[in-house]
Amino acid sequence: MTQLKITWTKSYIGCPEGQRRVIDALGLRRLRHSVVHQDSPTVRGMIKKVRHLVRVEETQ
Repeated sequence: MTQLKITWTKSYIGCPEGQRRVIDALGLRRLRHSVVHQDSPTVRGMIKKVRHLVRVEETQ
């Protein structure tokens, strides 16, 4: 299965509360922190909501 490496690249200061909650739900704790999640429609939807704050790479 494909995995997604998600890296938090930009601060969420000034962003709506919903976007802050998505960052927390993805497990990102600080800037430049990376997490790996299984590729799923749920995770893709979360990434879409905060795509201006994160960088996404596909890994195996």
